[in-house]
Amino acid sequence: MSLPIRIAPSLLACDFTRLGVEMARVEAAGGDWHHVDVMDGHFVPNLSIGLPVVEAMKKVAKLPLDVHLMIEQPGQWAERYAEAGAAILTFHYEAAASNFEATLEQYRATGCCVGVSINGGTEPEPLRPYLDQIDMVLVMSIYAGFGGQKFMPECLERIKKLRSWGFKGDIQVDGGITDATIGACAAAGANVFVAGTYLFRAPLMSEAITQLRAAAAAGNANEADVSVSREVE
Repeated sequence: MSLPIRIAPSLLACDFTRLGVEMARVEAAGGDWHHVDVMDGHFVPNLSIGLPVVEAMKKVAKLPLDVHLMIEQPGQWAERYAEAGAAILTFHYEAAASNFEATLEQYRATGCCVGVSINGGTEPEPLRPYLDQIDMVLVMSIYAGFGGQKFMPECLERIKKLRSWGFKGDIQVDGGITDATIGACAAAGANVFVAGTYLFRAPLMSEAITQLRAAAAAGNANEADVSVSREVE
């Protein structure tokens, strides 16, 4: 059975003065996960939301919170973001390279689905020995930190490598995802897609999500059959 196509609208692109309303709009439009970007101003040159906002999101969310931590020393924050309400919790390999095994163990102990992200300039080889311990690999198709960047096609080869190594978990792509880029990502082996400006600036988000699903399904038509590592409740 093939991995399901999932669309995770990035709340970084929403109107933060109407956050609850924007989350409801994502849910009504047919999104699968709320993608929540946490930035500390150090690992990436931008600041976004933190624990109190994630806790508030959890109180109203009807979809899983897909929390992407773009922060330094991610191991120190695993348990706290899990307690705040993350269902999927992703940290960056680059932020934990010096103590990756220990950090991965801390994230697995939370009970969340564990994601590991590689930035736009990072190859996936360091993750290869650990793929059986990772539920999702997030392949950045931009450089982490700001929305609205141009899609980097070199991410496609990284996705293909992960599948060629037998990785059967989710592969998420974040950055520059539109109906023009999602098909190639799906054909390479990705199945979870983060889209921000494309969705939140669309005249009708539900139609934009439908277009993304259709384009991903078309690209996915020739993808090898794989199984789900762990479903998100």
